[in-house]
Amino acid sequence: MKLNVKRCICTLALTIGLGTMAVGAPLFQDQAPSPDYSHNKTYQQGQREGQADHAKNLDHSKKRHFKKDDDQKAYEAGYQKGRNP
Repeated sequence: MKLNVKRCICTLALTIGLGTMAVGAPLFQDQAPSPDYSHNKTYQQGQREGQADHAKNLDHSKKRHFKKDDDQKAYEAGYQKGRNP
Protein backbone atom coordinates (compact mmCIF):
# COMPACT_ATOMS: atom_id res chain seq x y z
CA MET A 1 0.00 0.00 0.00
CA LYS A 2 2.79 2.40 0.87
CA LEU A 3 4.48 1.77 -2.45
CA ASN A 4 1.35 2.78 -4.45
CA VAL A 5 0.96 6.08 -2.56
CA LYS A 6 4.62 6.86 -3.11
CA ARG A 7 4.31 6.07 -6.81
CA CYS A 8 1.19 8.28 -7.14
CA ILE A 9 2.93 11.20 -5.45
CA CYS A 10 5.98 10.85 -7.69
CA THR A 11 3.82 10.61 -10.81
CA LEU A 12 1.81 13.66 -9.75
CA ALA A 13 4.96 15.69 -9.05
CA LEU A 14 6.45 14.67 -12.40
CA THR A 15 3.24 15.60 -14.23
CA ILE A 16 3.05 19.01 -12.55
CA GLY A 17 6.73 19.66 -13.27
CA LEU A 18 6.45 18.78 -16.95
CA GLY A 19 3.23 20.77 -17.30
CA THR A 20 4.89 23.82 -15.78
CA MET A 21 7.84 23.52 -18.15
CA ALA A 22 5.57 23.14 -21.18
CA VAL A 23 3.59 26.26 -20.28
CA GLY A 24 6.56 28.39 -19.19
CA ALA A 25 9.02 27.46 -21.94
CA PRO A 26 7.53 29.68 -24.69
CA LEU A 27 7.67 32.66 -22.36
CA PHE A 28 11.44 32.43 -22.00
CA GLN A 29 12.38 31.94 -25.65
CA ASP A 30 14.54 34.65 -27.15
CA GLN A 31 12.64 36.69 -29.65
CA ALA A 32 14.75 38.38 -32.25
CA PRO A 33 13.96 42.08 -32.53
CA SER A 34 12.37 43.09 -35.81
CA PRO A 35 14.75 44.85 -38.18
CA ASP A 36 14.62 48.62 -38.52
CA TYR A 37 13.11 49.27 -41.94
CA SER A 38 12.44 52.98 -41.35
CA HIS A 39 14.94 54.11 -44.01
CA ASN A 40 13.90 51.47 -46.55
CA LYS A 41 12.08 52.83 -49.62
CA THR A 42 9.62 49.93 -49.77
CA TYR A 43 8.83 50.39 -46.06
CA GLN A 44 8.08 54.06 -46.68
CA GLN A 45 5.94 53.17 -49.69
CA GLY A 46 4.00 50.68 -47.60
CA GLN A 47 3.54 53.21 -44.84
CA ARG A 48 2.18 55.82 -47.27
CA GLU A 49 -0.23 53.32 -48.82
CA GLY A 50 -1.30 52.09 -45.40
CA GLN A 51 -2.05 55.64 -44.29
CA ALA A 52 -4.01 56.30 -47.49
CA ASP A 53 -6.05 53.12 -47.02
CA HIS A 54 -6.67 54.03 -43.38
CA ALA A 55 -7.88 57.51 -44.34
CA LYS A 56 -10.24 56.12 -47.00
CA ASN A 57 -11.26 53.16 -44.80
CA LEU A 58 -10.09 50.65 -47.42
CA ASP A 59 -8.63 47.21 -46.97
CA HIS A 60 -5.24 46.02 -48.20
CA SER A 61 -6.29 46.53 -51.80
CA LYS A 62 -2.83 47.24 -53.23
CA LYS A 63 -1.22 43.85 -52.93
CA ARG A 64 2.37 44.58 -53.85
CA HIS A 65 4.74 41.78 -54.65
CA PHE A 66 8.47 42.33 -54.55
CA LYS A 67 11.17 40.03 -55.85
CA LYS A 68 13.24 40.25 -52.71
CA ASP A 69 11.77 38.74 -49.56
CA ASP A 70 13.33 41.51 -47.47
CA ASP A 71 11.57 44.17 -49.57
CA GLN A 72 8.25 42.35 -49.16
CA LYS A 73 8.69 42.20 -45.39
CA ALA A 74 9.66 45.88 -45.27
CA TYR A 75 6.59 46.87 -47.31
CA GLU A 76 4.24 44.83 -45.12
CA ALA A 77 5.77 46.26 -41.94
CA GLY A 78 5.37 49.79 -43.30
CA TYR A 79 1.82 49.13 -44.44
CA GLN A 80 0.82 47.82 -41.02
CA LYS A 81 2.49 50.79 -39.33
CA GLY A 82 0.65 53.23 -41.61
CA ARG A 83 -2.67 51.42 -41.37
CA ASN A 84 -2.61 51.18 -37.57
CA PRO A 85 -1.02 54.39 -36.27
